[in-house]
Amino acid sequence: MVGAGAGKPYSDLLELVKDKDYFVLPTNVDHQFQLAGFDKKRLFYTQGDYGLWQCSKPCHQKTYDNEEIVRQMVAEQKDMKIPTELIPKCPVCGAPMTMNLRCDMTFVQDDGWYAASNRYDDFIRRHQDQHILFLELGVGANTPGIIKYPFWQMTAKNPKAVYACVNYGEAYAPGEIAERSICINGDIGILLKNCSEAKQPKNIRA
Repeated sequence: MVGAGAGKPYSDLLELVKDKDYFVLPTNVDHQFQLAGFDKKRLFYTQGDYGLWQCSKPCHQKTYDNEEIVRQMVAEQKDMKIPTELIPKCPVCGAPMTMNLRCDMTFVQDDGWYAASNRYDDFIRRHQDQHILFLELGVGANTPGIIKYPFWQMTAKNPKAVYACVNYGEAYAPGEIAERSICINGDIGILLKNCSEAKQPKNIRA
């Protein structure tokens, strides 16, 4: 929904990491991290971004910000329909535009995608031998190769690393890193809320 704010778990998470050297590797594509105030330079949307359009073919490797036209669509829609002239077309070949979402082999990885990928790789390199927390929140078995498996591997290679997983029914870690793992089978929103509140300074009465 255009104009919707970020969910509270995102703002609670930001409260916990804002003063730390962090990086976020989201698999969701709904702009919640930006809306919550996370630094865009510390985000890598490897799966795409609903805020971007791309050619549906695609005839070229470029994405386009869609906020302005989507807001216009919302303003001019009637009976769940928009004016024909607002249907997005590729400026190069004229084919329909589509969301920049990794769902098949047509996914566009543009210059912005590669720049974010390089920043993430640099972050990992800078911390590969340091004390680091690999925090996995709600990652299931759909795309484990993006976050879950790499986090396990990087934790195993770095004896100073800690792996933490919060997930209903899927909070587990391999035996090789079990002693340096924290697995919580619970609600992410409740956990982040409690941690954020615990971080806040308490008013002390004399």
